[in-house]
Amino acid sequence: MAHIIVVGNEKGGSGKSTTSMHVATALVRMGHRVGALDLDLRQKSFGRYVENRLAFCAGQGLDLPCPDYRELPEVDQATLAEGENPHDRRISAAVAELEESSDFILIDCPGSHTRLSQVAHSLADTLITPLNDSFVDFDLLARVDGRTNRILGPSVYSEMVWNARQLRAQAGLKPIDWIVVRNRLGAQQMHNKKKMGDALTNLAKRIGFRVAPGFSERVIFRELFPRGLTLLDLKDVGVGNLNMSNIAARQELRDLVRELDLPGVKIDF
Repeated sequence: MAHIIVVGNEKGGSGKSTTSMHVATALVRMGHRVGALDLDLRQKSFGRYVENRLAFCAGQGLDLPCPDYRELPEVDQATLAEGENPHDRRISAAVAELEESSDFILIDCPGSHTRLSQVAHSLADTLITPLNDSFVDFDLLARVDGRTNRILGPSVYSEMVWNARQLRAQAGLKPIDWIVVRNRLGAQQMHNKKKMGDALTNLAKRIGFRVAPGFSERVIFRELFPRGLTLLDLKDVGVGNLNMSNIAARQELRDLVRELDLPGVKIDF
């Protein structure tokens, strides 16, 4: 059985596609077979990232490691059982097809609440939730008293993860390993950064997730997307001397993959 990694959050702009591409490509570079799906059927940022990579490689005559990206298959409505949701059939068919040739399947979810996203979360062995280091994003996980910063209770996204966990428990599947990744961390020890850290540590104990550092705000991520490149490809495309920012970003990726603690993965980049 392939290990399913779901990258999910119900808010756009948190770095889901960047995280998805870098984790998937890192795993391929380490010798693992990685299938990939993008459930954002409208924007498809992760899918576009992979397309850009394939186009760049074709134009430059390069053979860079790449996940096996698939589109969701269409479903003949006539083949659906009474009451069956076509999205359930589409994602289950895609996962079943990829499982035959994958060690890992990485699924990037849209930044909104959809049926496809719900189903994907119930399939997750590992759930990665990128989160901008802001209480605007934190609000998706929990409601906070604005005067005291006391956590009042779980919010909409946490409730969806809870429901996914319940479905997996009923099916006799192992629990989801949920990792909340703090993206766009400020370089300085600002007051808000500490408050966010304290709030996440408190909430992690209450609703059961691990906290990991993600990617700092860096110009290079915006430059990599049009060519479909990742931080691990720079030397392959002729960047001989990495600057300090690029070196630090590679270390952030290394730390993230190590923190995910995926089965059979040994960091060698």
